[in-house]
Amino acid sequence: MACKTGRRNHLKSHLNIQAMIFIQLAILLLCIFIGARMSGIGLGVMGMIGLLILLFVFGVQPSDPPLEVMLIIMSVVTAAAALQAAGGMDYLVKVAGNILRSHPGQITILGPLVTYCFTLFAGTAHISYSILPIIAEVAIKARIRPERALSMSVTAAHMGITASPVSAASAALLTVLAASGVRLADILMVCIPATLVGVIVGIIFVYKRGKELDKDPEFLERMKDPVFAKNLDSEVQGEIALKPGAIRSLIIFGIAVLAVVLLGSFPGLLPGFAGKAGFTPNFAVNDSGQVMMPAMIMMVMLAAAGCIILFAKTTAAQVTKASLFASAGQATIAVFGVVWMSSSFMDHNFVVIKETLGEMVNKFPWLFALALFTLSILLFSQAATTKALMPLGLTLGLSPAFLLGIFPAVNGHFFVPGYPTLLTAIQFDRTGTTRIGKYVLNHSFMLPGIVTTLASVIAGLVFQLVLL
Repeated sequence: MACKTGRRNHLKSHLNIQAMIFIQLAILLLCIFIGARMSGIGLGVMGMIGLLILLFVFGVQPSDPPLEVMLIIMSVVTAAAALQAAGGMDYLVKVAGNILRSHPGQITILGPLVTYCFTLFAGTAHISYSILPIIAEVAIKARIRPERALSMSVTAAHMGITASPVSAASAALLTVLAASGVRLADILMVCIPATLVGVIVGIIFVYKRGKELDKDPEFLERMKDPVFAKNLDSEVQGEIALKPGAIRSLIIFGIAVLAVVLLGSFPGLLPGFAGKAGFTPNFAVNDSGQVMMPAMIMMVMLAAAGCIILFAKTTAAQVTKASLFASAGQATIAVFGVVWMSSSFMDHNFVVIKETLGEMVNKFPWLFALALFTLSILLFSQAATTKALMPLGLTLGLSPAFLLGIFPAVNGHFFVPGYPTLLTAIQFDRTGTTRIGKYVLNHSFMLPGIVTTLASVIAGLVFQLVLL
């Protein structure tokens, strides 16, 4: 009798623990949902509200805040803002415009590839805001359905983030996997070809998707309006006047990106202090005395911003007024709140989560890729998703190489059509072919995004087997 009572009490206690975890998870998801609807810093502030509830109501001990990711975001985007303030971004856009306008018939191919390459270099998808109107303009003049090029260009920009050596998402992955011996070169070696394969597959998918403009009933109806027909071929923007320091800023930024790639790929180049008197490990230097790569990314990129201000004829005030600088603040606060809340929840319930998911993930590892994709839909951030879930993947026994392969799965924020790049592309398509559907989720980016992400993940898993 005593044995049965003991088992009954143990089962009741286990059920109570599970019930508490589900309540905490519901609060976490509710905060993420409300924060996503707020946009901007919404995720961050709602994350803090959720963390306070977990702390005072459920006794959840806060984990370490994601300081490395936050500081990397601020450093990289500040450098990109300096590039923007000095005119380097405008120069890139001018180059993109020349490439796209010289081959208008291939806009469905070139638009996404150019956007991908620029995002790969700059580490931010915000550069696509300047390229999207050019893509739309070229497609319209060539009478090619703009939806094809625009939907894939937005998708390609997102994929470029998970392949860029200076993106916050790649840096977040490096901070998680560095202790397992993963170098930046390993991330780039797998993710650049994987995402490029995904983008090419996506381009093939959309190449003839939808009706041609001369057969599209909605477009033909709009063309009956003479004002619309006249405005259709009008220029959406004039020639960009380049600033005197544009090319110089681009060279400085390029050198900084190259430095990050070299230092991250060859750790022996990083300074070491183990043999020096008075050495103590800290936030920037590990126990073996070597400067850690996340800290090096911060130093290099902020130094690049300083050099651009010094030598590219711009000012610190102009950098802080750049639109990218404002986006850095929003991204930092968003990651700060939502990742701190999520990691605190996972650390507090670590044992139960591992017991519940461990066996399932070991049998079906692809489920973790699905989890990454699902969380990225909610968080609208590759970096936040990476920092929140990738440590759990290691804990569940997934290999670092496997996690590298499925890294492109964090690009699920196209699923709900609320991300700024999606809305911007819709705005620039004057033909109305790029749109949000009647049922919201049947929008222009849904199928291209799913096809590209799936192809990238599959390619990533292949490349991590072959290359690592």
